[in-house]
Amino acid sequence: MTGDDARRVRAGRRTVEVHRPGKVLFPGDGDAREYTKGDLVDYYRAVAPFMLPHLRGRPLMLQRQPDGLDGPRFMQKNTPDHYPEWITRVEVSKEGGTVCHTVCDDTATLVYLADQACLTLHRWLSRTGSLDRPDRMVFDLDPAGDDFEAVREAARLLGGLLGELELPSALMTTGSRGLHVIVPLNGRHGFDEVREFARDLADTLAAAHPDRLTTAARKKDRGDRLYLDVQRNAYAQTAAAPFTVRAKPGAPVAMPLTWAQLDAPELDARHWTIADAVEQARTDPWGGAMRKGRALGPARRRLDALRD
Repeated sequence: MTGDDARRVRAGRRTVEVHRPGKVLFPGDGDAREYTKGDLVDYYRAVAPFMLPHLRGRPLMLQRQPDGLDGPRFMQKNTPDHYPEWITRVEVSKEGGTVCHTVCDDTATLVYLADQACLTLHRWLSRTGSLDRPDRMVFDLDPAGDDFEAVREAARLLGGLLGELELPSALMTTGSRGLHVIVPLNGRHGFDEVREFARDLADTLAAAHPDRLTTAARKKDRGDRLYLDVQRNAYAQTAAAPFTVRAKPGAPVAMPLTWAQLDAPELDARHWTIADAVEQARTDPWGGAMRKGRALGPARRRLDALRD
């Protein structure tokens, strides 16, 4: 211990000082439990073995709320100068300059970011070695309201179509309102090709179920239909990382799950929190689904045949 306002946390080969661990970041509200910065640190340290494979080598956008849910939030792309030198960084080109993104390669970095009141880690869909070629394709199932049954139904339809195209896929609760359906890619396609494929697939599914699904980007055009969002499949766009905490009451977690768990009556987008997420993580719900990415060529030919 270094006093009442700090504690030292062992994280792999390093020790990280956590400041004001008793500071409340998630106030108790109704049925929602209260969580402190110390609770956030303990969660990220415990979940690190399961989370780090989904973070390593990827630029991050960090959602920070130093005063917790009741305070202001800001999205941090550029790594501050005061961050320790042992934290990995990557310089990424942008219009008119560059951005120095943080990369989380180890447990110590994850604990340090929690100490910085980084609640949510949003990751790129590509890696530092080939930033313009994603190895993940993401479909965000975004309901018009809090109707999770609509999300569940859309996931089944999307999973069925991906199966027809012989593409593997995995499910993740967002910790907010919907689900992400994630497809592993071999990293040989550019973002434009991946986004075009995702859009064509979503359009095909929406055309088959026009009363329930839409790809309309404007909310006023969606009505009560669920939005099949493919906009994250673009250069420099991000998606919530698996196992990350969301800035919502009760500290819900974006949680990988099996397709069989989709049928659980109690399931909703915020089903897991930092209180029980590590237990779910230990079950390895995705198994090896994300380890072998696919090429899009054969799937594109199958999709074109369906559309014709």
